[in-house]
Amino acid sequence: MRILFIGDVVGSPGRDMVDEYLPKLKQKYQPAVTIINGENAAAGKGITEKIYRRFLEKGAQAVTLGNHSWDKQEIFEFIDHADYLVRPANFPEGTPGKGITYVKTPKTEVAVINLQGRTFLAPNDDPFRKIDDLIAEARKRTPIIFLDFHAEATSEKQAMGWYVDGRVSINVGTHTHIQTADERILPNGTAYISDVGMTGPYDGILGMEREAVLKRFLTNLPVRFEVPKKGRTQLSGFLVDVDEATGRATKVKRIQINEDHPFFG
Repeated sequence: MRILFIGDVVGSPGRDMVDEYLPKLKQKYQPAVTIINGENAAAGKGITEKIYRRFLEKGAQAVTLGNHSWDKQEIFEFIDHADYLVRPANFPEGTPGKGITYVKTPKTEVAVINLQGRTFLAPNDDPFRKIDDLIAEARKRTPIIFLDFHAEATSEKQAMGWYVDGRVSINVGTHTHIQTADERILPNGTAYISDVGMTGPYDGILGMEREAVLKRFLTNLPVRFEVPKKGRTQLSGFLVDVDEATGRATKVKRIQINEDHPFFG
């Protein structure tokens, strides 16, 4: 089984890249399941129901979130009815939505889990203890488990990778928006990358207008960050082949599409 993941989609430039390249990627690589991180998809912060449904219509089977899950007020109106929208499972008890969903394929299911780190982020429940419970739950239905660990510190991401090695099929890192070059299959069969990177503006800073970010660094004054509407764009992704019987990853590939790394169909 082949699983495609598209990293943090940022604003309309990111959505446009998904519209343009997801069909091409699906045609070239023929993934059985496609997952998108959409927590920045609405103007750089949060997600709307329209955007969530647009991702599904374009070919995604699940959408994960992160620390900006609640930045658009309307999410409270639809998240409990969005079967394939997954927010961090270690948010406090009573939080709307769910932290795990299941995507059906012709032969099996894929469990899709979202967790958020705690280093330099909000002090949510312990993601390491939470993943133990979720793996036990998922294993009752499928050996194929996908984890989007939305975290700031690479040390925490690596720790999670080693903690779940052999117990999940894929552990991708998201949140920092810069694609890392440490993709690998860990010794017990878990595909790992510290950060898949972002999909959206190529010449901004983490997807935001660079002039505003530079002003913040130069003056330390409050600045409004906005997603640039014009300019070059990029798509970042991660492709993994998984043995359906064992749930072990067998092959990994980073995907980067931008003007410096053109897509060849």
